Formats: sequence, C-alpha cells, structure tokens
Amino acid sequence: MAKKSEYFSNFSPMKTRSRRLGDGVEGKYDCHQMSVKGKSRNVNETDVKQELKEPPYTASRKVTSRKKIKICYEEVNSVPSHSSFQSQNDERYYAVKTEGHETDKANGALEIKPGQLGWEPPNWQEVLENIRMMRSMRDAPVDQMGAEKCPDKESCPEVYRFQVLISLMLSSQTKDQITHAAMTKLRAHGLTVQNILDTSDEVFGQLIYPVGFWKKKITYIKKTCTILKEQYNSDIPPTLQEMCKLPGVGPKMAHLCMDIAWGKLTGVGVDTHVHRISNRLGWTGRTTKTPENTRKALEAWMPESIWSETNLLMVGFGQQICLPVGPLCHQCLNNKLCPYGTGNRSPLKRSPSKNQVKKESLI
Repeated sequence: MAKKSEYFSNFSPMKTRSRRLGDGVEGKYDCHQMSVKGKSRNVNETDVKQELKEPPYTASRKVTSRKKIKICYEEVNSVPSHSSFQSQNDERYYAVKTEGHETDKANGALEIKPGQLGWEPPNWQEVLENIRMMRSMRDAPVDQMGAEKCPDKESCPEVYRFQVLISLMLSSQTKDQITHAAMTKLRAHGLTVQNILDTSDEVFGQLIYPVGFWKKKITYIKKTCTILKEQYNSDIPPTLQEMCKLPGVGPKMAHLCMDIAWGKLTGVGVDTHVHRISNRLGWTGRTTKTPENTRKALEAWMPESIWSETNLLMVGFGQQICLPVGPLCHQCLNNKLCPYGTGNRSPLKRSPSKNQVKKESLI
C-alpha cells in the first residue's frame, strides 16, 4: 500500500472557477455601449487585472483567485424616452373615470384624490336623487319641529331672526321634539332680547328644561342677549364671522342661522346626522372625525346650489332610515351604492340596536 504522501503527490490539483492566466496577465475589452435604467452610457475602457499568487497545492486547501475589475464610463447626453417616466407599476397612472369618458395609463392620467380640485364621490347624483325620493313625504321630526318651524313668522323681522338663533342654540344635543316644546313655552313667555334679560335664570331654566346642557345654555343665551342689545340693537349679527363670536354658537349654528334668518348662503350646516351619513356614503373622501372637517370636505366638491337643502334633507333621512344604531339598510334605495350598506352587512338585514343586544345578553 502506497504511503499517504505518495498518494497525494499523485493527486491532480483542483481547478479554480476563474481562468488561470498566470501572474501579471492583463486583459482588455473593447469599448461598447450599455443601457442602464433607460440611460445610454459608453464604456471607454475596461481594465481587468488578475493577480494570482498561487500557494502550494495541498489536498486539504482549495485554491481560489480574486478578480479586481475597474469599469470607467461616462454618460452620453441624450434625452430619456417617455417610457422611462411612465412605468406600468407607477401607481400615479391608472384609469380615472370622468364625465363621458375614461382615461387609462396609456394616456398618462393622474389620479384625482379626495380633497384635490375636481374630485367628487362616484354616483353622488344618483345617491342624492334617491335620498330626495325617500324624503319626498317630508314627515320626519325635523320637517315638523325643526329650527325653521320654531320661530314666529308673524313677528317683526328682528324678533324672528332672534328666535331663529335661540332655536338653533337650544337644538344642540337635543331632539327636535324637546326643542320645539321649549320654544313653544318661550314664545308664550315672550321671546325677545329684552324679555330674556329681564327673566331670572331659575325661571328661564324651567322654560327650556329638559334640553341638553340646559344649565350651560342659560349662561350662553343670557350673554348673547347682552351682546345683541349693546352691539346690534337687539338684532343678530349680519355676518358669519360675527355670528361665530357669540357665546355657544358654533359653525353649524352660524351657517344655518345665516341661511334661515338672513337668507345668505355661507356654507353647509353639518350636525351629527350630516356628519354620520356623509362618512357612510363616502362623500368625505377620507373618514372625518368632526362635523367641521366634514363640512370642509363636502364644500370642496359639492355644488353650492344644493348646500341649502343638504342639512334638512339629510337630518330627516338620518332620523328615519340611516339611523345612528341599526340603520334600515334594507329599506334604503342606496343599499347597493352606499359603501356602508354594501360592506360587512346584508342589505336585507337590519343591524341590531343596543337595546336588542342587551335583551339577548340577558336571556
């Protein structure tokens, strides 16, 4: 049997992956043109240097060599092609529906996002017309006892405008039935600026109870009456900015008061009903957290010609069909157009109300 050293001496060494060129061998490649990410580049010179320092071969060590490649290139002044700007994976380019036609990636159409000029909810005209049909009877509580029905229309213009303002201040966080009952008692008592100032807080509280936050509203209304008497000759402010400065008067009240009392259209009156329904329909684009943000989102795309009817239309719709809890989606004409109605619910099934859930849990 041959010795171990003799066996390995007869064993042929392993070849490396790279081509052995010997020590100090240099290779050159001719200049050629490359295209890198849509840009033309010229390779002036490519020097490939190989340095092989070959250690003595052994059976236990594999010999490898490293290549150091240095590439020198310069850009060629050229105009990039249009295809380099417009990529199929670029999410900026995709089909956008417009009135009467549809554009796609090939035409370079940009997405119009909510809040940008020109955006509007899909099918909003059809949705609005369906709401008008469902509200054609005008039999909701807001139609009979809303802010427009509370003031005395036979009184002088200054008193009428003042009563519109008071009815709106009382309606905050209060059902229309309770607001109307309080306004009826106030009108019987004498609902004028001077008469309210002459009424004690205790008596005034008894007249407006049980409206929501009635104790705070006593303070707000008394302070408002003082301002109206001293600065506006017992009338209400004629501008939106001055109206919002009154104690307890927010943007919703101010916009509605300017529309009802003065006949001036300054914006959409957004309360809890309009805020809820607009988000369910997707009319705000992105989900809004406050009624004021909802108002800004609606006014960004909604034509001014329907601003005035929006509040009364949607409040009644929210009182009868699009309820806060357990909306009647199976009765709604928009159950196939509304994202909320076609979401995680069946259009023929009503969501259980809180009382129903409590009763089922007790059984």
